[in-house]
Amino acid sequence: MDIKALIKEGESETLEFKKSLGEWKEIIETISAFSNTKGGKIIIGVSKSGKLLGVDIGKDTIERFTNQISQNTDTKVHPHITVEKIDGKQIIIIEVKESTDHLVLAFGRAYKRVGKSTVRMSKDEYENLILEKHKEKIQFDKQICKEANLRDIDWEFVKGEFIPLYEEISERKIVGIPQSILESLGVIKDEKPTNAGILLFGKNPQKFFMNAYIALARYKGREIGIERLDYKEFNGNLFQQIDGCDRYLKEHIAIMSKLLPYQVQRQDIPEYGLFSIRELITNAVCHRDYENQHTKIIIKVFSDKIEFYNPGGLPEDITPKNIAEKQYSRNSVIAKVLAKVKYIEELGEGWNKIIKEHKAHPLRPKMPKIKSDRYTTLVTIFSVRDKFEETKKTLELNDRQRKAIEFLKEKGRITNREYVNLLQGTISGDTALNDLKDMVKKGIISIKQKGRSSYYVIR
Repeated sequence: MDIKALIKEGESETLEFKKSLGEWKEIIETISAFSNTKGGKIIIGVSKSGKLLGVDIGKDTIERFTNQISQNTDTKVHPHITVEKIDGKQIIIIEVKESTDHLVLAFGRAYKRVGKSTVRMSKDEYENLILEKHKEKIQFDKQICKEANLRDIDWEFVKGEFIPLYEEISERKIVGIPQSILESLGVIKDEKPTNAGILLFGKNPQKFFMNAYIALARYKGREIGIERLDYKEFNGNLFQQIDGCDRYLKEHIAIMSKLLPYQVQRQDIPEYGLFSIRELITNAVCHRDYENQHTKIIIKVFSDKIEFYNPGGLPEDITPKNIAEKQYSRNSVIAKVLAKVKYIEELGEGWNKIIKEHKAHPLRPKMPKIKSDRYTTLVTIFSVRDKFEETKKTLELNDRQRKAIEFLKEKGRITNREYVNLLQGTISGDTALNDLKDMVKKGIISIKQKGRSSYYVIR
């Protein structure tokens, strides 16, 4: 480290000059500030202008100063302190590392670095840091569920449904008693179920978390003011909520059966991507803020869209634009367990697959829309029902015409007479001509030549 070059650069966000140890209180405040921001260095024995002054260092000077730092910081800071001699003058260099939680106090107060200055944090800033630290250290789904015990676990569900599914997905026999298996998954601690344990495997999770369920409303039109067709609530554990809601939605969406060009068999096309529906239900259940028990997951089904409302906003570094590239989990234990049995994508690929499904859908639906603030996330997917009738008109064929397509795929061409013969004389020449003209109009086949020598090929 070239100290002369460093001094020449002057004070900055990560560098502070002090004339002497007489400024020890201000030095300790700056240690707090560096700890709470990006870390930094304090050089003692240099003026604000960068002039080298030097300091007198006695036998116990560094030891006494180290004790002053330790006694007046909380959490205690133990910076790296060295003594250097430049141009015959001694200086003290204090190197401070950035704190992991940014909550280092000096004399009972929190400081931060703003430009070249050490400033005291506001009360709100400090309280927000404490809240964030608390959330990180004790994530809600890892906490012991108050008033719950192991009798509140649905052991029949664990043994009869979860473990067999776990074994099927992992393709191996799971060794151990059910309780030890749940302990290994982090949903039982110290003979008590965690919040995740009750939500995932509880007999009645709503007894402990009143609003931990999905509410679904179906409307006749495109907005809430129109007549409501149905209202359902999906309770039980998280697996039951996901499966029940997924099954209900898929029973109530439209499916179009149609024939695409060059295909003989019909193709069933849903108005929404089936993977997207299940993934968005699971995402809402997995990532909702369960500490907020004032509301619930709400799904609204309209004639042209489905809205998935989730209590819990996106983290600061995740936006609707980068959600497919970044991963996050508000409830890491719940996410881990759901991933074990393939209810969610373990590598965070769910959004990539949703986007891929939309791009691959034959009727090209609008891409999902995401709106999020600090407290809520709203995802909307859009129906292709309006395109069904238009597509049917252009691509739907009758049974006779499908036989013509089969013939064309085999022979490469067909005439009016061959079409009549193909159908064993069950239609007239005029009907055959009308069928063939209809397929030309729909853009499936095209006519070659004119008059009696005309024939048709696949377009």
